[in-house]
Amino acid sequence: MSDNAPSPILSEPISKPVLTICVTCRRGLSSAELGDAPVPGRQFRDALMKDADEGAIVIRTVECMSLCARGSAATVSMPGKWTLVLGGLGIEKLDDFREWLKLYSASKIGMVPASKRPPSLSEMVIARLPADIANT
Repeated sequence: MSDNAPSPILSEPISKPVLTICVTCRRGLSSAELGDAPVPGRQFRDALMKDADEGAIVIRTVECMSLCARGSAATVSMPGKWTLVLGGLGIEKLDDFREWLKLYSASKIGMVPASKRPPSLSEMVIARLPADIANT
């Protein structure tokens, strides 16, 4: 699938976290500042692809979540749980993010208290959306 194409809508129920990652996110850097370096949002997605290949998560991509000042940006969701809008992500936080994803998956409603998050992720939750928002 091309990164320019929208992620497919899955017809089967999902029982693992669905991570939608902004692959154009430059973490607030201009094109000149970024230069030839890889786009941070794409780097984050690429680093998590092993987890998707192992069946731990579903990764979808989107171009621009309009969170440039808070990038790299993503959302995480699961049926019956809060959908969380996340920012400030990067490959330097990858191990902590993987551990946080396990806590999110294991939680009853998708809430991981800030006190349970690794310190590097203390400010990553930008917003939360009710689990049933799509059904109203």
